[in-house]
Amino acid sequence: MQDDEAIARALSGDLGAYEVLVARYSAVAHRTAHLLGAGHETEDVVQEAFVKAYRHLSGFRRDSAFKPWLLRIVANETHNLTRSRGRRAELAVRLGQEPEGLSAEGDPEEVVVAADRSSRLLAAVRGLPDREREAVVCRYFLQLSEAETAEVLGCPVGSVKSRTFRGLRRLREEVGRELL
Repeated sequence: MQDDEAIARALSGDLGAYEVLVARYSAVAHRTAHLLGAGHETEDVVQEAFVKAYRHLSGFRRDSAFKPWLLRIVANETHNLTRSRGRRAELAVRLGQEPEGLSAEGDPEEVVVAADRSSRLLAAVRGLPDREREAVVCRYFLQLSEAETAEVLGCPVGSVKSRTFRGLRRLREEVGRELL
């Protein structure tokens, strides 16, 4: 079932059709909330986002893509959560990928160097100003297009470009060109 059909059926009261959307976008919603700083409250943020999305489904512009619309709700919920905590959001990323060229039996020194690089990069990303961090996370960790990132963050594409540029420039200064 395509998103358009699932949305139309959900608007007609078919909860099963909305469950299709939840199943389809649950993983990316969790990843988004976690990357944007929800931490151990990721599940709560995602559940609240899906509830809000369902409540406001009638206001969804049918000529738009559902995924960026949903991720904007997730981003807003995460922002509300981190703001209510009264401290900067923690960004914890688990890179489910092995560093390029390394295997489980790789040279221990290479494994340690790769882990150190990942750790330095993630610490630098956590240290970015919120707007730049959000743009970098959406573009490079979630692999969203500039247009999708703009929709998720609720800003113009030009702002996404400049925030991403500034964020990458800060990261280069912080961790050096060898990591980027």
